[in-house]
Amino acid sequence: MITHLKGRLVEKNPTDVVIDCNGIGYLVHISLHTYSQIPDQESISLYTYLQVKEDAQNLFGFSSKVERELFKLLLSVSGVGASTARTMLSSLSPDQIKEAIANADVAQIQSVKGIGAKTAQRIILDLKDKVIKVYGIEEVSAQKGNTNQDEALSALEVLGFNKKQAEKVVQRIVSQEPNAPVEQIIKEALKNL
Repeated sequence: MITHLKGRLVEKNPTDVVIDCNGIGYLVHISLHTYSQIPDQESISLYTYLQVKEDAQNLFGFSSKVERELFKLLLSVSGVGASTARTMLSSLSPDQIKEAIANADVAQIQSVKGIGAKTAQRIILDLKDKVIKVYGIEEVSAQKGNTNQDEALSALEVLGFNKKQAEKVVQRIVSQEPNAPVEQIIKEALKNL
């Protein structure tokens, strides 16, 4: 319904702003990321998302379309509400969130206050394919200190496979091709699990 607002910045706080659009003041909830992007000048423009619930109508504002789309994707995950999505965008930049989801980095997502292991895994499971497709991110990038085998095992666990079964399959693949990249190990393992 309301896709963007352009007007005069009346009030600026770390969690919300008030924008005057032709005499009407809109209270817009924002993330810390957006707060840091908003210039301290009179004229302001934000991309918005209107959330209509039984007991409230809340307007959320974003400095970029990418941040707004990421917010919508997060809302599509069961158990993630607007406050959790906003907390994620306040704790991590949109790029960090996209990378964490694409690389199945449960620890990074779990570092956000209020997100436990199960929710972090659900976010990754629900959004990984969408994030990789929409933003064209490399699926799994090598991380320091991890072998390809450990990384592949971690990814398979996040996908919900039994750890012992996954270990056997991954060990068999690595013994056949010791220098196989992580993506290949995971693909082969998925065929055999």
